[in-house]
Amino acid sequence: MNLDFTKLDGLLATVIQDWKTNRVLMVGFMNEEAWRKTVETGCAHFYSRSRNKLWMKGETSGHKLLVKEIFTDCDIDAVLLKVEALGPGVCHEGYESCFFRKLDGADWKINDARAYDPNEVYSK
Repeated sequence: MNLDFTKLDGLLATVIQDWKTNRVLMVGFMNEEAWRKTVETGCAHFYSRSRNKLWMKGETSGHKLLVKEIFTDCDIDAVLLKVEALGPGVCHEGYESCFFRKLDGADWKINDARAYDPNEVYSK
């Protein structure tokens, strides 16, 4: 399970994909501790670059990501997690996926309906 954490200042780019639909839900970053916790617990953990700390997806919202399969790329410096998302959405803005905007000409248009109200989930 050796991965190359040296290229992005100790982090791995981590793509999160729904294991049934193959829809990309989000992209995050893992340091070695987040990687170990993800493998040990079966729940996706990440390293927050803005908060400078480890976090488990769903620790506030309850919308956890249960890992079904793990893949790495040819350079072993990025991982793909196929997950079962618990909850209506992964995005902190209330959408199923963080990729809810689509380029339409020169403008970004919201392409999905909101799955939940983030104010209700994150004001707890």
